[in-house]
Amino acid sequence: MQNLTTEDLKEILNKHLKWRNDEEGGERAALSGAALSRADLREANLRDADLSGAALSRADLSGADLSRADLREANLRDADLSGADLSRADLREANLRDADLSGADLSRADLSRADLSGADLSGADLSRADLREANLRDADLSGADLSRADTDKRYVVISCIGSRKDSTIYCYEDDVIWCGCFKGTLADFEQAVEKTHADSPQYLKEYTGAIQYIRSLI
Repeated sequence: MQNLTTEDLKEILNKHLKWRNDEEGGERAALSGAALSRADLREANLRDADLSGAALSRADLSGADLSRADLREANLRDADLSGADLSRADLREANLRDADLSGADLSRADLSRADLSGADLSGADLSRADLREANLRDADLSGADLSRADTDKRYVVISCIGSRKDSTIYCYEDDVIWCGCFKGTLADFEQAVEKTHADSPQYLKEYTGAIQYIRSLI
């Protein structure tokens, strides 16, 4: 595994930026298999970088540009990827267990066979992402955009609903619904709606209609 000092990493990032800008002395970041656990890579420009097999557990990649990056089989467990740009990134078989991907752009990313169990995907853009055989057990998908995503399971997304005008997502195979801070079964959600919105007829009507619609597709 490639061990890097802080100065080594800084030089690689500087050369990568030059490469991205077609400047003299530029060189694509070749970080395949690099040991970068707990690294501070906030807002780093790693677009098109090779990070395949890299050890990035608990790394801070919040706000980083990882679009089109090669992250195949990378270990990103417990990493902070909140607000990161991972559009079109190759994340096949990556370990993203318990990672923070809230608000991240994962549109068109390849997440096939990736481990996303326990990951925070709230508000993430997963449109057109490849999620085939991905492990999404206990992941938080509240407010995520799954439009035209390729999945092995059936998801229904109901947008602009409730007081937050947010998205509500239901997975048929797992009988799990995400709505705001709520996560549970459809039956539990129905009980919570009746209790929470007993004095809010408009929201009660919206959520009840959504529940009926979901059940009509079962």
